[in-house]
Amino acid sequence: MRECGHLNPNANDMQQLCISLVPIFNHLKPGEMKEIVKTTRHVTYERNQEIYGPEDHSDHLYIVHRGRVKIYRLSEAGKEQLLRILEPGDFMGELALFSASTFDHYAVTMEKTELCIMRRSELQTFLMKYPAISLKVLEEFSRRLERTEIQVSNLTSEDTEKRIAMYLLELLDQSDKQTITLPISKKDIASYLGTTPETVSRKLAEFQQRGWLEQIAPKKIRILDKQALIGL
Repeated sequence: MRECGHLNPNANDMQQLCISLVPIFNHLKPGEMKEIVKTTRHVTYERNQEIYGPEDHSDHLYIVHRGRVKIYRLSEAGKEQLLRILEPGDFMGELALFSASTFDHYAVTMEKTELCIMRRSELQTFLMKYPAISLKVLEEFSRRLERTEIQVSNLTSEDTEKRIAMYLLELLDQSDKQTITLPISKKDIASYLGTTPETVSRKLAEFQQRGWLEQIAPKKIRILDKQALIGL
């Protein structure tokens, strides 16, 4: 683990909250959860700090307590390919569950971020002691695999306009309102969708001209015609 984060002393309450957020642990009994809390460290990173990068050893599990982390790879040409955004309750470094290997991607904070960190050896002990944790981990792996397969399929088989429409629909499905908030910058959206920020801006403007949506703020969009986006 890189030592650029700041350890927070006397952070037991924060660690308890952190562990209770993550789905792989929040089903445990209070006593079991306290046992896990004792093995974690609470670390703070500033905005745009690298938590780990390619060739770093994956010997820790990282749980996001506060803030956001982006996971991305760099192409041979140096172009960033966004893989996913982690928010409170999400975890990374899951390769540490199985073997001491190295990462093939970057994890960088998008804002001031607090993490709870657990060593691989301690995590494996808990997997043996509380098998239900393993089932929760497998559930999360299954969800990530499904999202990755959808992303790869979209990048290889759909045109840019369709990819942008599908991204907006995905955000809409996560909201109970007609208005959605873009969770990341247009640069990061472009990286995630395999296009350019200019193309994202142009297509959003075109969708607005067609009456499908209304951009009511830089990151707020009101969807006016969901069926039109679906039909692209």
